[in-house]
Amino acid sequence: MLIIRNETQADRQAVEAVTRRAFYNVYTPGCTEHYLVRTMRGHPDFIPELDFVAELDGRVIGNVMYTRAALTGEAGAVKDVLTFGPVSIAPEHQRRGYGRQLLEHSFRRAAELGWDVVVIFGSPANYVGRGFKSCKKFNVCLENGKFPSAMLVKELREGALDGRKWVYRDSPAMNIDAEAARRYDDTLEPMAKEYRPSQEEFYIMSHSSVEEG
Repeated sequence: MLIIRNETQADRQAVEAVTRRAFYNVYTPGCTEHYLVRTMRGHPDFIPELDFVAELDGRVIGNVMYTRAALTGEAGAVKDVLTFGPVSIAPEHQRRGYGRQLLEHSFRRAAELGWDVVVIFGSPANYVGRGFKSCKKFNVCLENGKFPSAMLVKELREGALDGRKWVYRDSPAMNIDAEAARRYDDTLEPMAKEYRPSQEEFYIMSHSSVEEG
């Protein structure tokens, strides 16, 4: 049976290892997500109450971590929202429903804590089944006015967003030093950096947007 619980300090090494294996070569040759996990915990926007691990047979096989983000309305009002990432399931346990259980648990807990909106960047194929929709449908854009295809929004409370235009601002916790991440990765057990088709898919998705209209 899958156990979902808050991460403890004793879990940290396992979480970083699972994250590294889950993301290595998926979006780029190598990955930086395990370094992001490491640095995110110390940021003021990190939300420990929404830091969960998935445990199976006494071993950590997945995790999800949340930070604060913000939406700014046209009149300047700021609305605090959530974003998550990385969300990881060990490769050998993927496509078994564990990631879905982990996310649904986190959504319920976030709603209990009073949060009503989650904004993420990810593949729609992975998240529309979890209730996420295009940011365009909620009139949520970036500062440049664009509606990225990969920017997805989920209301934890129906009607939390009322159609007014919002500009999304990610947490600075998500900004990492790529060179520092590379140096950290070099201290770990070597993994082969390879090209995979998923990297081209990610490039296309991350550089496309939903048109007006």
